[in-house]
Amino acid sequence: MAPITLLLPLASGCGPKPGWPVQELPEAGLPRLTEAELADCETRLRAELGLTKELPRPADPTNFGERQPEDGFGRPVPHQPALIVLHETVVSAPATVRLFQTPHPKDDDQVSYHLLIDRAGQRLRIVPDDQRAYGAGMSAFGDWTVRIRPTSLGSINNVALHLSLETPADGRGDQDAHSGYTPAQYGAAAAQVLLWQARHGIPLSRLTTHAATDRSHSRYDPRSFRWERFLPAYRQAATLCNLRAYDTGRATY
Repeated sequence: MAPITLLLPLASGCGPKPGWPVQELPEAGLPRLTEAELADCETRLRAELGLTKELPRPADPTNFGERQPEDGFGRPVPHQPALIVLHETVVSAPATVRLFQTPHPKDDDQVSYHLLIDRAGQRLRIVPDDQRAYGAGMSAFGDWTVRIRPTSLGSINNVALHLSLETPADGRGDQDAHSGYTPAQYGAAAAQVLLWQARHGIPLSRLTTHAATDRSHSRYDPRSFRWERFLPAYRQAATLCNLRAYDTGRATY
């Protein structure tokens, strides 16, 4: 007779001892604005910098999920927004929206961002901030990641806010680079990053890219992003809203 294997549930302390510790990001100690304060800042950004209102383009429910508060052993894990990750679409904005609005029952096909910024600088809302977008698979911020199951390789999606820029037409392939993003895209991205920082207390040192966080060695976007074009737009927005505290000048916490 073949031996019988008893499988115990991995919840509430049951099951084998976890083989990894729960990792925590240190608290940044930055202020979190009230909704009224955030609305005032956004009004200024619209009036002075031309920031557009968000346009709803909701993803199919198969392409996003809940931010998970516990791992498979019932241990609390980080699940509040703490990182901002920049991406690019590779295809057009309409094609990207269609992809996200297409049901994907298989885990390997599921993908989404929280926000997409098209070439005109319009902000397209794909997934609510409090939900888990599937913008990064096997990923880490430095050597920090979130593991949910014993079979998980780790992902930052549980704490990430994913912001993507529409790729120009000359970059819709596998080239190393392309002609870049528009001033309107840099301006909208800078304003959105600032608003997310102010809502969640995220320092600028936790703004990163898909290429920097990917651990599958297959992602390298946003390919032609230029910090020297982003940062002046960011500082203009931060000065307008008197929110310069989020650029601490530190590499990390």
